Amino acid sequence: MSMKNLVGKRVSKKVKFMGEDITINKLTVDEVLALQNEGKDLQEDSTDGLKVLRRIIKTSVEEANDLTDEEFNKFPMADLAELSTAIMTYSGMGGDPKGK
Repeated sequence: MSMKNLVGKRVSKKVKFMGEDITINKLTVDEVLALQNEGKDLQEDSTDGLKVLRRIIKTSVEEANDLTDEEFNKFPMADLAELSTAIMTYSGMGGDPKGK
């Protein structure tokens, strides 16, 4: 099999979110670059950080695509932040360069 055959393949794993198993997908280079671009002008006291957090989750978790912002706001912030960190780490942007 050639690398070209792997273009577009989604790599995923199960993680816990609020005590339940959900599937997260590794973000592609294009997705990471778009998220970095979106987040580069954030101000610390801005609510834009929550928008980026929602976008990270919606990009990685297929079941989250249909959630509205109001529905996202019903989740505990700590759980959303933990899920976002797990996604970014798995995608190679966190503390673990292997994305485990």
